Amino acid sequence: MLSFEDFTRILKEEVEALPEYVHEKLNGGVLADSSVYLHPGRVADDLYIFGTYASDPVFGKQIVLYYGSFAAVLRDSSESAYREKIRETVRHEFLHHLETRAGLFSKGTLAEEDAVKMREYYNAHTADQ
Repeated sequence: MLSFEDFTRILKEEVEALPEYVHEKLNGGVLADSSVYLHPGRVADDLYIFGTYASDPVFGKQIVLYYGSFAAVLRDSSESAYREKIRETVRHEFLHHLETRAGLFSKGTLAEEDAVKMREYYNAHTADQ
């Protein structure tokens, strides 16, 4: 299993690889949290949240990636598998940041795509019953 230290190193590398403009107004930065984060709306203990984007009047705008969720899903996968999932998650959360900054909250946004994935998740669990 990838260590938390290696996770944070890869996270830092992936964040630094992004162009400067995407970091604008992300005043809370990008953080690594060691927690496992299960989705609060899950049907079973099978829906992990890898990262979140938050805009808070006190803490500012920030992205958090949850090492425990990566470790729970990827377990003993290679470092390159972890890197690929970290890269995917970082870019996903930065896209939320950019869409929020642009005032985009409607059809065709990442938030809508996330909602579609949740419906698919619920439908898959309903079909299993």
